[in-house]
Amino acid sequence: MANERLRDAILRNGLTPVAVAERIGVDPKTVERWITQDRTPYPRHQHAIAAMVRMDVPYLWPRSVTPEKASRIGQSEMVQLYTRRSSVPYDLWHQLIERAEKRIDVLAYAGLFLLEQDPRLIDTLRQKAVDGVEVTILLGDPTSAAIERRSVEEGGPGVMAAKIRQVEQYYNRLKGVGRVKVLYHDTTLYNSIYRFDDEMLVNMHVLGIPAPHAPVMHLRKLNGGDLFRTYSDSFDRVLHASKAQPGGVVAP
Repeated sequence: MANERLRDAILRNGLTPVAVAERIGVDPKTVERWITQDRTPYPRHQHAIAAMVRMDVPYLWPRSVTPEKASRIGQSEMVQLYTRRSSVPYDLWHQLIERAEKRIDVLAYAGLFLLEQDPRLIDTLRQKAVDGVEVTILLGDPTSAAIERRSVEEGGPGVMAAKIRQVEQYYNRLKGVGRVKVLYHDTTLYNSIYRFDDEMLVNMHVLGIPAPHAPVMHLRKLNGGDLFRTYSDSFDRVLHASKAQPGGVVAP
């Protein structure tokens, strides 16, 4: 049985088996066997090809990464654990945003602190979008029951909805900017997720503890790991259920 995922990934990147073979230093017939006979390359070749075609090793060779191995790699994806969000250096947020070349994703209820610590953030996001970065902001739907529950947990009715309305005034300045999406979700968040290409800050939500005082994980994606992918999948699930307007229907 052929490895159609590998074949497709090579073709999509304008490559040929001969070109792949030359780049990683193997015989072209070996690459052909990896494709047509679904042979599994050595790990070093797997990682070289995955980087070349910009895909994950588990996608190209699902059988090559066991759950145990993915878990071990996932442990190495943890760069730093901060006991509270307020301990995350401002410079780290700034560097992650500035270094992003493909995507900047924010999943939060309001995420007001981002704008409070950097008043120029909206201008930065606009420029990143102009430079080709996909910017996706997922805010809580201020009309939803999930937001009202969080408001009560944080001190009183309407608190979180008011923060979201305040944040909207900033993000409204990005309306009409290509590659920028600002959507709304009614998900009960267990974590706020901030993704910058292959790095991520995950702010855990703890009942009775305001987000600034809750832990944050700094993750960096590794091929074959499952920790970064877990939170990426969570972001994508919320994205697919998000709406263009508060109280509206799911965005297409």
